Amino acid sequence: MVFPMFVDIVDGNGHWGAFFISAVITSLTGGLVALSCHNRRGEGLSLQQTFLLTTSVWLALPVFGALPFVLGATEARAVDAVFEAMSGLTTTGSTVFSGLDDMPRGMLLWRGLLQWLGGIGIIVVAMVFLPELRVGGMQIFRSEGFDTFGKILPRATEISSRISVIYVSLTVACALAYVITGMAAFDAVVHAMTTIATGGFANYDASFGAFSVGTEYVAVIFMMLAALPFVRFVQLTAGTARPLLQDSQIRVFLMTIAVIVIMLTFWQVLSRGLGSEAGFRKVLFNTTSIVTGTGYASADYMQWGGFPVSVLFFAGLIGGCAGSTACSIKIFRYQLLFAAIKSQIRKLQHPSGVFAPTYQGRKIDDDVLSSVMSFFVFFTVTLGALSVLLGLTGLDFTTALSGAAAALANIGPGLGDIIGPAGNFSTLNDSAKWILVIGMLIGRLELLAVYVLFTVQFWRA
Repeated sequence: MVFPMFVDIVDGNGHWGAFFISAVITSLTGGLVALSCHNRRGEGLSLQQTFLLTTSVWLALPVFGALPFVLGATEARAVDAVFEAMSGLTTTGSTVFSGLDDMPRGMLLWRGLLQWLGGIGIIVVAMVFLPELRVGGMQIFRSEGFDTFGKILPRATEISSRISVIYVSLTVACALAYVITGMAAFDAVVHAMTTIATGGFANYDASFGAFSVGTEYVAVIFMMLAALPFVRFVQLTAGTARPLLQDSQIRVFLMTIAVIVIMLTFWQVLSRGLGSEAGFRKVLFNTTSIVTGTGYASADYMQWGGFPVSVLFFAGLIGGCAGSTACSIKIFRYQLLFAAIKSQIRKLQHPSGVFAPTYQGRKIDDDVLSSVMSFFVFFTVTLGALSVLLGLTGLDFTTALSGAAAALANIGPGLGDIIGPAGNFSTLNDSAKWILVIGMLIGRLELLAVYVLFTVQFWRA
């Protein structure tokens, strides 16, 4: 909170006090918690404590992250402030604020910082906590993240520190690239943070429609990089590029974007006669933004027609790679699902044969497949439940369904005139906003990490 405070002091706009008061409240609360735990025991966390820690952190931080929105220039109500903070820390990118062009720079920087911190936070959670908690098939990456490093990176803390260095380096590189393409320095810093976090908060109501052609291409490159497994970058800096080049998850991710871009580009040419570079660029940018869950927009793709809108809706349910800042279901789960389906089909064709599903040349354990199947079921059921609840608040079908998907998959914009790429979430009623806040939290923590807290067996263990 100190950084946006100093920005407002330099700008002389008088809003710095909101960040000062928020920082004092947050520091005092954190300090009291630390003092109350000064006689802590030395043993590690139990499984139950780890689940509680993971969820409670993502519940507590948005509350304090919302303070500057309540006390600052936006003077937001509690529901709007928590919505914006949760959207930032979960890197969803949905916003309830308009008039971003005239918003104080300190507040714009705070929105960017929320997403940037949320991005590095979710990488650490995905690398350290979720594999050990065996959530949604993430246990398949336990050996991927730790054992394969051998003596080079033997501890989770060291992996986290290496990932942090890479995360900061990518942010700096992205900011410099934005400056080179003509973006102002302040805008470059904020948008670099929200790009690498695949968050999507922008400094302007027009999002990336306010920037140059070169800036869009730079954003595409860094959105893709941020959606790759950060553990591969760590291995690359350790001197081995083979895991990066041989990762099937990365290949499928890039192929998915390529197929969607080619398909929508041909659609634009055949149906609307648009075959220019600008048309291709808009398709490439917005497809990459939706698939990675970033949520930037450089055009109102609601005007492209029913087919592109449908494709982009389902593209948002794909997501990037595991161990990245990207969100949604993620590529590896689809790979495991298709491997299981392929195995079942072969068993039907050859009942006496033995066909074990594999992932990257290794047999997939039954507990991994069970976790993945459970994730798909819970995701579908949760999406339906959130859609129904939003419908009960008075929202139309398109807004309710796309809003639920945008929150649960942490995509950002929804569909329709209200929450589409040309709108925002400010006009939704309070009940709908609270439902979406819950959806963002559940989706960011891979569903089961939250749902397990509501089981009797969890508290009896």
